[in-house]
Amino acid sequence: MNRRIILLFAFLLLGFAAPVHSITDICPAVGIQTRAPGFQPGGIILTSFDKANLWVYNVDRDSRYPLPDTRPCNGNCRLSPDARWITYLNPLNNTYSKMRLDGTERTLVTEYATDVEWWSPDRFLIWTPGHQAYLQSEGSVDREYLNVQQVVSVQPGGRWGLKIEQEGDGFSRSLLNLETRDLSGIAEARVRLGESKPYLNAASWSPDGTSLAYVATGLLDSSVNAEGGEIFLIRPGESAPQQMTDLNSLYGAVRINGRNSSELSWSPDSTRIAFWVIELIGTDIATNTGNAVMHVLNVNTGETTSYCGFSTTEHTPNPPRLLWSPDSTHIAFAGNVPADDKGYLVLALDTATGVFTELSNGIYPALGTADVVAWGLQP
Repeated sequence: MNRRIILLFAFLLLGFAAPVHSITDICPAVGIQTRAPGFQPGGIILTSFDKANLWVYNVDRDSRYPLPDTRPCNGNCRLSPDARWITYLNPLNNTYSKMRLDGTERTLVTEYATDVEWWSPDRFLIWTPGHQAYLQSEGSVDREYLNVQQVVSVQPGGRWGLKIEQEGDGFSRSLLNLETRDLSGIAEARVRLGESKPYLNAASWSPDGTSLAYVATGLLDSSVNAEGGEIFLIRPGESAPQQMTDLNSLYGAVRINGRNSSELSWSPDSTRIAFWVIELIGTDIATNTGNAVMHVLNVNTGETTSYCGFSTTEHTPNPPRLLWSPDSTHIAFAGNVPADDKGYLVLALDTATGVFTELSNGIYPALGTADVVAWGLQP
């Protein structure tokens, strides 16, 4: 009998209510589908089909081509809030620029940076090699520096940051108000978020900047002697986070995603979070693992959906990156289906039906893993 059914039956026998954080399985009777003409939603997916370049896959035309004067990138190529621009590192002069997703209208952003993020539609958050950060409007040379000492990410459109600091033999996380941390006579305004542990420390801001979702340890699963991960949510200004999942009650201890601490994938409309759930079968969270299955959390209802049409064992150190379509209906990623001779496929999940569709194939693991980079709109 399915474990979640047994648990629900036990709750009812004991007179308890069912868990607040429910999980629904969507398991269509069909396997991975071949792309049909007119597949929707359209747009452009960026990925790499060789080791030298960033490539365009045009979803509407089912065609692809390399972008000259680019190189493969992953999380450091940032999609704009309107999904029509992407920041990238120019390999010819090591400067950061932006361009349309088809490679046109290339424009210099800054000559000196390690990363460039979109803080707002017309303002960049620029990180320097010395781990300084400043805000700069497009077309301006004026800079507003932020105090980002020990801060690893900054709220889009806001002044809160995720701070990581050493605490004993480990590291702790907190949500910090960057505007007030330097004011004389005012205590540093922050909310503690617990430990930062490898494989249990993913955290991402919602696109609208209203919420920070992060992974932290849940209850101990005595059957494997391990604490699994759960997703928590906090909004700047709140005094305490809210636990959004109860995966332990249904699966036992699980790992959420991998070592990359920025890979919780928010939908563009800031209502859902896509992530991989990986079964733990022992105490070593990196190696004692089973399959990775995609899940989506609705942050408004608290309901989580599990999609059974695809799973992978290629998840350590990181599972495939999950990227939403601009209309928040589909999720694209690179998946490898054993024995199909196609290499890594560009797959798209319809989150309403649970159907996975093969859009293209042959993604090249240019940076060690095969990943999609962005899914945006035509110019």
